Amino acid sequence: MKKLTVLLGLSLIMFSQAAIAQVSGDEIKLLRQQIEMLTNRLDELEKQNQQLVQTVEQSSQQAAAGSEAAVDAKIEEAVTEQVTEKMAAVSWAERIRWKGDFRYRYENIDQEGRDGRNRSRIRARTNLEADLSPTLQVGVGLATGGDDPVSSNQTIGGGGSSKDVKIDLAYFDWSGIENTHIVGGKYKNFLVRPAKKGLRWDGDWRPEGLGVIWDNDFVFAQALGTWLEGDSRNGTEFAWAIQGGFNFKTGDFGKLKVGAGYSVFNIAGRTPLFGEPDDFYGNTFVENPISEELEFAFDYRNWEAFAEWKIDKFTLFGNYTVNEKADDNDTGYLFGVKYGSAKGKGTWDATYFYEKLEADATVGLLSDSDFGGRGTDAKGHVLSGTYAFHKNWNFKATYFINKIRLASGNPRDYDRLMLDLAFKFN
Repeated sequence: MKKLTVLLGLSLIMFSQAAIAQVSGDEIKLLRQQIEMLTNRLDELEKQNQQLVQTVEQSSQQAAAGSEAAVDAKIEEAVTEQVTEKMAAVSWAERIRWKGDFRYRYENIDQEGRDGRNRSRIRARTNLEADLSPTLQVGVGLATGGDDPVSSNQTIGGGGSSKDVKIDLAYFDWSGIENTHIVGGKYKNFLVRPAKKGLRWDGDWRPEGLGVIWDNDFVFAQALGTWLEGDSRNGTEFAWAIQGGFNFKTGDFGKLKVGAGYSVFNIAGRTPLFGEPDDFYGNTFVENPISEELEFAFDYRNWEAFAEWKIDKFTLFGNYTVNEKADDNDTGYLFGVKYGSAKGKGTWDATYFYEKLEADATVGLLSDSDFGGRGTDAKGHVLSGTYAFHKNWNFKATYFINKIRLASGNPRDYDRLMLDLAFKFN
């Protein structure tokens, strides 16, 4: 706009002077050159002015953006601080878990040569787990019962007297190596028990020592060492077991686990590990000619093989073991089938298996505490069924039709009915 005004003014001056007086051609030419120079100068000034305006606008935008970023940073910092405070307040609680279960059982036992027996029993267990780090867990568990290594059952009686509670678990579990767990203390027995049946190991047995588990979903290997006696004053005794095997997929609905293991319990010449001086739980014993104490006759060095095949709703399972140190009665086996799974509300399952466990096939103290009245030297059938009222509440009935005292040559009948109401929480 300023450029146009100046040009109009110069034009008026030029034409006014031409009209008033005559001027020479050279003077007119010179005047035109001056006008052209002024025009070019005005063009340059206008460009500079536009650049200045653009610079000012960009500076304003950057300043505004910088101010907005500073405000966002302050807001983010404040929010982060609040979240950190809240996480610190609840992080420890989130890293602790309580879980447990309660079972009420009615039993009827009919053993040939003895009066029938009826009793009611309870079992309550609770376990506290804490994550000390992403790879380290520590747990402590309590359970009813006395010091029996394979049972947490407590018989009801005594006019409502208080019942014993024991340390059931006290362990650490470290998983800092891929596919690996290292456990120590008093921990759950992780050795394979096909369909959770206790040919060799009762489900309540808690090894005391160290263990390692390696599993990449296809191949697995595991081992544990347990102190049967950890005080040298009482004659330390250490036992160990290893297992290994494979997990296969068999079609769209099938999974097959197969494996083998070996264990060593060098207890020949020792008095009973638990209980009364004559409690060998079916194992062969002899009298020491010097001390006149009863002692185990054999060590227990066992080979075993196992398989569990899940096919849709069916599970076929089997377990076999032989004690290479026994002279006779050295073999044990079981095989059976399960249908269904009582996991959710309204679901059910049914199981049947046959078992034979000769007197020195395995350490009697650690085998199934219900089959044959406990221990080895028994054979027979077991039937059970479970119905789930809720995912955490079910009813189970189990019936044992067994023969006991096989090695005596005069076996006796042993029948047992167990009715369970079981509840769990976690």
